[in-house]
Amino acid sequence: MTRLLTILLLSLGLAAPVAAQEQKPAPKPEAAAGAETTAPAAEEDDDDGDEAGAAEEGTHEAGAKFDYGFSGMLARDNRMQLAPLTLASGKPVASAEYKLKSGGFYRIDINADGSQELALSGGDFFRAVWINEIVINDIEIRPMGVHSLEFDDAGTATISFVAIVPGRYTLSIPGSHGETQQAVFNIQ
Repeated sequence: MTRLLTILLLSLGLAAPVAAQEQKPAPKPEAAAGAETTAPAAEEDDDDGDEAGAAEEGTHEAGAKFDYGFSGMLARDNRMQLAPLTLASGKPVASAEYKLKSGGFYRIDINADGSQELALSGGDFFRAVWINEIVINDIEIRPMGVHSLEFDDAGTATISFVAIVPGRYTLSIPGSHGETQQAVFNIQ
């Protein structure tokens, strides 16, 4: 009985937006002609003038509220390249702390010189971000989760991610205790 009620409520909830949309009156042909007289007012409020043509066609656009383009948030124009991390024997991993914004799309290179077999671990950091992809030797990996990356030889791994959970996180070389052997990420 509970399952039946749940299914009924879900179907009513999904049908409600459709019913509300059907009740809206269709635009009259005179309204399209009147749109030409209101177009200059729309152009004054519009930054790029795209909505004036859209209003004549009967479509609604978000305009400047969500101006991500066709690719959305993960477009190359929205991605910020961070300073690379270095995995080398006796060298600091990062030159400074990283300050990231929650919801920002970032890309970072991790370079290993092959002087020693080294890993970069940080389960807390990887749980605080959504990883779009990891690229190693032109092979794109789209993981569900990551805990660490280990480099046996020289090479570069590129990680693109979206910062999600605000806080202070570290990526560090396992077994090391020095401050230079870690990269600190502050997500605001």
